[in-house]
Amino acid sequence: MKPLIAPSLLSANFANLQADIDMINRSKADWLHLDIMDGVFVPNISFGFPVIEAIAPLTRKPLDVHLMITQPEKFISRLQDLGVYMVNVHYEACLHLHRTLQEIKKAGMKAGITLNPHTPVVLLEDIITDADMILLMSVNPGFGGQRFIPQTTEKIARLKEMILRKNATALIEVDGGINLETAPLVVGAGADILVCGNSVFSVDNPEETIARLKEL
Repeated sequence: MKPLIAPSLLSANFANLQADIDMINRSKADWLHLDIMDGVFVPNISFGFPVIEAIAPLTRKPLDVHLMITQPEKFISRLQDLGVYMVNVHYEACLHLHRTLQEIKKAGMKAGITLNPHTPVVLLEDIITDADMILLMSVNPGFGGQRFIPQTTEKIARLKEMILRKNATALIEVDGGINLETAPLVVGAGADILVCGNSVFSVDNPEETIARLKEL
């Protein structure tokens, strides 16, 4: 299966979001990835609901929302109202992770679990069958433009083995430092979805780059 490509809005030109969203709509991208940061769970603040509310009617791609925030369960209903497709919550941020996944699914959205680079996949043993997707951070969350952590490829392989062993259906998404050099490594290890930021939005022909990533 060809990988799904989810360009990250965090790397877009916020002075002209309409142009970048139009580009994503024209491109072969599959999803639009939204990084929501609160400055508490991660040491940065990105954008909040006013931005999501503005872009939701404009994009033709499913919205893949990554909540890098404390108490993510408080915002499930608002994301539901905006027609979000996938909601990713951090393992490290959810005291009652199973309940949070149930609430996301009850709201009619797909439920993903995100792991920070230091969090081992073995911790998902008892919940992997309840998740629609696992997002592995291949950089430390909070800032775009970081370098890919090489150990992530081994982590993807371990997660893939767990998914197959448990007869789970969760997809594997990877976020951080993904470009035309690192993407083949993560796809080869078992990744299904690639989140791409600067590697798409900082090049002269982003649509061509997305098309090349799709062909891996």
